[in-house]
Amino acid sequence: MAAAVAMPLREASRPPVPYGRRVELPRRGTTFVREVAGPPGAPTLLLLHGWVASAGLNWYQVFEPLSQHFNIVAPDMRGHARGLRARKVFRLSDCADDAAAMLCELDITGPVIAVGYSMGGPVSQLLWRRHHDLVDGLVLCATTAGFVPSRVVRRAYQAWMFAASGAIRAAAMAPIPNLPMLPFQTTGIGGWAAAEMRRHNWRMIVEAGHSISTYYAGDWIRDVDVPTSVVCTTQDRGVPPSLQIATAEAIPGARIYNIHDGHLACASPAFIDPLLAACTDVADRIA
Repeated sequence: MAAAVAMPLREASRPPVPYGRRVELPRRGTTFVREVAGPPGAPTLLLLHGWVASAGLNWYQVFEPLSQHFNIVAPDMRGHARGLRARKVFRLSDCADDAAAMLCELDITGPVIAVGYSMGGPVSQLLWRRHHDLVDGLVLCATTAGFVPSRVVRRAYQAWMFAASGAIRAAAMAPIPNLPMLPFQTTGIGGWAAAEMRRHNWRMIVEAGHSISTYYAGDWIRDVDVPTSVVCTTQDRGVPPSLQIATAEAIPGARIYNIHDGHLACASPAFIDPLLAACTDVADRIA
């Protein structure tokens, strides 16, 4: 592991986020993770952020309240902010394998609850499927087992992503676009948030969008056998609530916690209570 990156906990110019450090994953590359220690013996929450976000951007509202009950581990996923860089095509399954390698490298013991927001939902689902022994519970937020269930819409979305890829190659320094399914607005978000986004590898970001559009776990999501809660964003226009609820209903024993907000709910203080309730519920069922 490399030395910790000196990042102050609080600054007037940005929301409170914990220190971060770079971690070398054997045979994979270098990733970046933010950590907060919780009470002794507490379960660990693995916080997996959404598309075009970062751990800091996605979870800044909840680091402190969650850490009163849980240990927190929140990586930047590959291609996002300070996350791992790779020449190979972005795949959600690689993000899941990155997360597994990080948990092993950090030598995390005790119950681990994977908490996935938007794109982080498929990554947490794949982490359970590919590394079953590392995942004791799931909390799925503003996400689904298939973002684009219609084949016609899926093809149109994929064509849009290919067009976006060409535009980015032609103008790498173009202004950050407003894209669907983002966990925050890309206008008026402050200098710190804009700086976080400028760290993205936009080739990998676009490939991530394509990977999201092709993701479908409907054939196996019913096999999830760990305690699961779903935080449903009931006014979501990026991931329809009907898809979120259908995912919850497909997972045996999954419980639903509603927040009456859209896909940017994670940026609101109102997100804290339903997320904390969902995580506590899963932790209690693990125990």
